[in-house]
Amino acid sequence: MPAGRSSIGWCVSDSSRLVIFVTGNESRGDDAAGPLLVQQLEGDLPASARVVCEFQLQVEHALELRGADLALFVDAACGLETPFEFAEADGNGPVSSFSHALSPEAVLDVFRRIEGAEPPPAFILGLRAVRFELGEGLSALAADAVGAALPFARELFEVPQPDRWRAVAQARARSLPRLGKKSAV
Repeated sequence: MPAGRSSIGWCVSDSSRLVIFVTGNESRGDDAAGPLLVQQLEGDLPASARVVCEFQLQVEHALELRGADLALFVDAACGLETPFEFAEADGNGPVSSFSHALSPEAVLDVFRRIEGAEPPPAFILGLRAVRFELGEGLSALAADAVGAALPFARELFEVPQPDRWRAVAQARARSLPRLGKKSAV
């Protein structure tokens, strides 16, 4: 995060064409995976990116999508057979249950209801996680997931375009095993 700024809601730019929602609690084991990944990506984020870091997604986050062309949700996810998953958030995506109260798809649905319009294309980057106990550190699996997702995310941010991201998500869906449905809590 930029020096002197809170990890909650910091901006790379005011233009906010790309909104990155990062959910996680750095005090709860693998729940720190999302914030850790985005911290490591700080210098690689597009100038048009706005990062919103929170413990969990809430209905108010739908308002953050106003004026955005693209959205990315980053969070720790249980039940992944691979270090990370990337999918379009269309309500039918393969990314498993998250550790937070409101899912990315629910945020998109809230946007539809309050704006009366379709939200921007949105994608989910789920990082493999196995433990969420208060006071625990990051597990080796989650640390490996962050390391594996880092070059992938850097490549995504080189071309932050919905069609490009959709092609990447579809290619990954064809080549990876399906996910489990375990809950994080």
